[in-house]
Amino acid sequence: MKKQAGWLIYNREDALKNKGYIDWMLDEASKLDLDLHFHFREDLRIGHRFNKLYVEHEMQPISLPDFAIVRTIDPFFTKQLEQLGIACFNSAFVSEIANDKAKTHQYLSSLGIPMADTVYCNGRPSANDMELPFIAKETSGRGGKQVFLIEHADDLAQLNDGNWIVQKPGLFGRDIRVFVVGNKVKAAVLRESASSFKANYTLGGSASLYELTASELALVERVMRSFDFGMVGIDFIFAEDGSLMLNEIEDVVGSRTLSALSDMNIVWEYLTFIKESISSS
Repeated sequence: MKKQAGWLIYNREDALKNKGYIDWMLDEASKLDLDLHFHFREDLRIGHRFNKLYVEHEMQPISLPDFAIVRTIDPFFTKQLEQLGIACFNSAFVSEIANDKAKTHQYLSSLGIPMADTVYCNGRPSANDMELPFIAKETSGRGGKQVFLIEHADDLAQLNDGNWIVQKPGLFGRDIRVFVVGNKVKAAVLRESASSFKANYTLGGSASLYELTASELALVERVMRSFDFGMVGIDFIFAEDGSLMLNEIEDVVGSRTLSALSDMNIVWEYLTFIKESISSS
């Protein structure tokens, strides 16, 4: 039987920082009898000629895979692969929504998912957008970067001219990341910081495994039903009454925190899900 062939795609900059993760994924794919090949996004050119879409590798034709694990933020590129019949994880839709904080909140607010009060700014925020203090987030920011606590109007000077949202603060220094593969919750991690309003583990916070309550799990499942996820991290913050509010969805999610806290092989879980998905399609 022919092996299922796939591409693992990173841009060069991220690949340098994630070599261990890439090697881990390639090794687990081999154990699962998946023919997974690594490619830099910069080496893949897309377009159309003679009214047909194409993808080339280093400007030469390349055999298309059965699936692609797209670990770079480029929903337009992912959409091209999908239109060529390649199953993509995560999908172009997940990539488009999850990598834009305004789109995430706009989409899920219409479905009744609890979230902090939010203003979608037309460019850089002003002090008139919301009563101070508020949290300013660049819509494309990741990993807790480009997130600022704005306590005074002068604090806005540190923001760039990108696209932003501002939000009413929840409880500072605590959040929950829920790791999801397909339609299943695999683990949840509580992240805390005593020195910052941001609790990200990579920014110096602490972390521990967290057991979701029945109502919290039901909330996660409501979010999950709105997407066809491959693997994501769904982040929640705490409201003043202790309930959860959706914060963001991490498309190209890392698993350093989970690996440090448990012996779960999240890469094996992910690749097993992909193999089963493409086998049944």
